[in-house]
Amino acid sequence: MKPGLQTAKWSDMKPLYRNRRIGFVAAGAVLLAGAAFLVFSALEQNISYFYTPSKALAANIGPDKRIRLGGLVELGSVKNDGGAEMTFSVTDGAASIVISYTGIKPDLFREEQGVIAQGRLNDNGIFIADTILAKHDENYVPRELEDIVEKAEAGS
Repeated sequence: MKPGLQTAKWSDMKPLYRNRRIGFVAAGAVLLAGAAFLVFSALEQNISYFYTPSKALAANIGPDKRIRLGGLVELGSVKNDGGAEMTFSVTDGAASIVISYTGIKPDLFREEQGVIAQGRLNDNGIFIADTILAKHDENYVPRELEDIVEKAEAGS
């Protein structure tokens, strides 16, 4: 052997299976990172943020962004043409936004009740809703239970 030239000994080399294991772990980490990226990007597209009318007007939301708008239906603002299309205003006390909705009106929908509309703001500032959820207050009792509650209170 020439001086200064060293050869690797068989005992100094890492076993081949150890290099494969590192490769499998690295490939698994890359696949896991790719899957996480796909999941989070899909969730970002389906998120709709909740706004009150005053926050929605202050946020300057574009027409391509899907949001949920919540508040109370203003007294005297509901206009229905007799068909499936109606317009009404939702307020939070500080501001109000006109909502246009085509579809079946929820049973609990009425003036001065809470409502959540899901859809988009158009360029004219009118909220085009594709879903309306009517809320009830915490004092709501179904009609079937009203009689039972009254009888229970009268008997005690």
